[in-house]
Amino acid sequence: MYKNRSKFVYNKPLILLSESLKDAARIAIQNCLMVKPGEQVLIVTNPETEVAAIAEALYDASLDAGGLPLLLFQPVKTQLDFAEPGVIAAFSAQPEVFISLSAEKLGKDKKGITTPYTYQGVNYDHIFHLQLYGEKTCRSFWSPATTVESFIRTVPIDYKLLKSRCAWVKAALDEAVSIHITAPGGTDIRCSLRGRQAKSDDGDFSQGGRGGNLPAGETFISPENGTAQGIIVFDASISLHDRDILIREPIHCTLEKGFITAIQGGDEAAALRETLSLAETNAREYEKAGTLPPGAGEVYARNTRNIGEIGIGLNPEARIDGHMLEDEKAFHTCHFALGLNYDNDAPCLIHLDGLVKNPTIRVYMNDQTERLIEQEGNLVEP
Repeated sequence: MYKNRSKFVYNKPLILLSESLKDAARIAIQNCLMVKPGEQVLIVTNPETEVAAIAEALYDASLDAGGLPLLLFQPVKTQLDFAEPGVIAAFSAQPEVFISLSAEKLGKDKKGITTPYTYQGVNYDHIFHLQLYGEKTCRSFWSPATTVESFIRTVPIDYKLLKSRCAWVKAALDEAVSIHITAPGGTDIRCSLRGRQAKSDDGDFSQGGRGGNLPAGETFISPENGTAQGIIVFDASISLHDRDILIREPIHCTLEKGFITAIQGGDEAAALRETLSLAETNAREYEKAGTLPPGAGEVYARNTRNIGEIGIGLNPEARIDGHMLEDEKAFHTCHFALGLNYDNDAPCLIHLDGLVKNPTIRVYMNDQTERLIEQEGNLVEP
C-alpha cells in the first residue's frame, strides 16, 4: 500500500530519488500542471526502472502539492497494443490530472475503438482523449520512453521563453496557407495548411483540456489531407511501432498527394516498411474481428502512409539520442509524423515521428508573401 511517500522495490537496480529528480518532478507538478489540494492525480507507468523512478517522484510531488495521487502499473505497451482494462476503468473516476510515464505507450482503448465516445458531434477512440480534448475535464502530460537523466535536464527550463517562441511559430503557421521545407539531407516537401490550426507544446498544462509532453518544446500542425508532395529524408531518428531508433543510413520517402508511395534506404528503411505493413495488416484484422466497424479497416490501413504532422523542435536543452520524446523537441530539427493526425480526419493505428536535421522552413500567406521560420536549422525570431 502507498502511504505518504512511495517505497516500492523491484528485482532491478533501484534508482535513488536524487534532489535533481525531486526538483524536476516538483516543477512538473507545481509549475506545469499546477496541481491543487484535493485534486485526483492518476499516474500510469510500467515496472521499468527509469519510468517507474520518475513516476515515484511525481507521486511524491503530487502529495506535497496537496493532491490525491493514484499510481498504477501495467505491462509495457507498444503503439499497437491495448491498455489494461483496469487502466481504462480508472478514468471513470474523472481525475483532474492524468500523467502517463510509459516505457513505450499508454495503450489503446479497445472499447473506444470498437464504439467511439461522442462529445458534441466529435468521435474519440480513447476515453483519455474524450476527457482531455472533448469534455476538457482533465489536464495532462505524457512522457513515453523518457529517462531520469533526460527528465532532469529538459524539464527545468525557461518556460516563459519557450511559451513566447511557441506562440510566435504557431501564429506564423496559423496564418499560412502553405509550407515548404528543405534540408541538406535531401528533404524537399510542400504541403497546404488551409483550414488547419497549429498546436503548441509549451509546458503550460494548468487548465482543463490542456496537455502535452514533458519535456515540452514544439509547435506542430497537421497538413491539409492529400496535399503533401515531394521527398522527406529522415536523417536523425524515427519511431517504429515498438521502439525508437537512431538513423545511420537516411530513409528516403517519396510522397504523392499526401501519402508515402516509396521508401528507400538500408536497414532502418526496411524496419519502417515492416512497421507500416504491420499497422496495415492489424487495421484490416481489427475490422474482421469487429474491433473496427465495417469499412474502417481499409481507411485505417490507407492512413498508415499519411503525413499527419509537421513539428518544429524548440527546447534548447533537448538533444537527439534515439528517444523520440526528447529528439523531436531538439533545436535545429523538424519532424514529420506518419499516420494519425491531430485534426481527427485521418484515423490510423499508428503515429510515427521522424526527424529531419537543419531544415529551412518557409510558409506562405494567402497573398503569397513569404515568412521564414528556420534557416538551415536556426530559428529566425522576429
